[in-house]
Amino acid sequence: MGTPSQQDSYSLISALFLRLLALIYLAAFISTGSQIIGIAGEQGILPVAEKIESLRALHGWSGFWSFPTLFWIDASNDSLFAVALAGCVFSVALFLKVLPRLSLVALFVLYLSLFHAGQLFMNFQWDYLLLESGFVAIFLAGGAPRPAVWLFRWLLFRVRFLSGISKLISQDPTWANFTALIYFFEVQPLPHWGGWYAHQLPDWLLRFATGSTLFIEIVVPFMILMPRRIRLVGAWLTIVMQVAILLTSNHNYANFLVLALCLFLFEDRDIRRVLPDSTQRWLSGSLPRTVPGLFSKSVTAAIAGMIVMLSIFQMWEMFSGKRSPHLVETAGKQLQPFRIVNRYHVFATMKTERIEIIIDGSMDGVNWESYEFKYKPGDTYRRPEVIVPHHARLDWLMWFVPTHPVFLPWFEKFMLRLVDNSPAVVDLLEHNPFPGQAPRYLRVSVYRYYFSSPDTRSATGQWWQREYLGPFFPLAEIEGAIN
Repeated sequence: MGTPSQQDSYSLISALFLRLLALIYLAAFISTGSQIIGIAGEQGILPVAEKIESLRALHGWSGFWSFPTLFWIDASNDSLFAVALAGCVFSVALFLKVLPRLSLVALFVLYLSLFHAGQLFMNFQWDYLLLESGFVAIFLAGGAPRPAVWLFRWLLFRVRFLSGISKLISQDPTWANFTALIYFFEVQPLPHWGGWYAHQLPDWLLRFATGSTLFIEIVVPFMILMPRRIRLVGAWLTIVMQVAILLTSNHNYANFLVLALCLFLFEDRDIRRVLPDSTQRWLSGSLPRTVPGLFSKSVTAAIAGMIVMLSIFQMWEMFSGKRSPHLVETAGKQLQPFRIVNRYHVFATMKTERIEIIIDGSMDGVNWESYEFKYKPGDTYRRPEVIVPHHARLDWLMWFVPTHPVFLPWFEKFMLRLVDNSPAVVDLLEHNPFPGQAPRYLRVSVYRYYFSSPDTRSATGQWWQREYLGPFFPLAEIEGAIN
């Protein structure tokens, strides 16, 4: 059995988490690196160079603190690619236990740089979660595993509890009447084929699953903060839910990161029972053996206290609708660009129908051909693909355009890039019907998509059915400037 101190040890847990975090970082950098030039490059949809020049003109170099990114030094396509590549290198270094503390600091800085460069395309909760997790992980490599363990538990509690309670605060009728999952698999941003099968389940089972989701997100998180036996029950319930999401949804690396955070609900003695001795030997020695000094402990305690305090006030603001005290609000605003304390709310409201935008191009205004995105619904015969842990950011953001006017400015810029036939932007698509010459006209149409029934799919091979709703009036047609 060992001594109590050995039983409560988190050295193996911490070392295993760092290896998993390295793989998640690697997936995130590869995914982002494959898209960042089309998103934020010189001929991208939202060039980061233009954003930085605008901030520099208004604030000088002090604008860096509201938009902290390495691209203030250089925002060329080569720099964007270099940062993504460096992220991959440091991810491998962390996995191989090479200079883990330096690697973690570098990974945080590099991903924060890409996060800001991507602007709207990177402004998602899993990006926040990766940055917050990556920041806390620096303490693991710094010889302070126990404070980090509690910070990770607190982070997992907030992610899960706030995701659940936001559904109640929103007063969304689909969550209130337990019908959310009757719609979810069909209307989620990027469905995959597992979602098609889940959508065919009987309504009573999907209502039960909706209620179970609320229970696991609102009640179970409190088990995270309780003694070991109860905590382990909460861990397994959370793990089961994350696996179920992976089997039915494309949520990039988010679920893998939540699963990794669940490690901190266990102890070394738990994973020793399942890890081979060779793996345990490989993991051992990953963390510093030295005991942190007084200064290191004081800094760790101060930062941990700040994270807990700010996150508590964030939750209070969410529940009460009131503002935090001025000092807390000021501190939060100063730290907000670094994303080390965040609010989380996943699918607080649920759509009940899937509205898709289809973009067509034409040289003469008579004959039209469609652009095909890589993963979002388009061709009704194409099977929805499993792409986790990849995050197709253009496809994902297209989900918001039909119903959220705030997203129209970037969409118009995207359309203008299609008129220009920008190589970096069209590379984000599956099919460009005008590879040799840009189209003279673009039009935007709106369709209602819904999953085919099993009988229809069996008879026709179609995964989707669609209904034409008309032109997308905010941006129905664009004429290119072709000489």
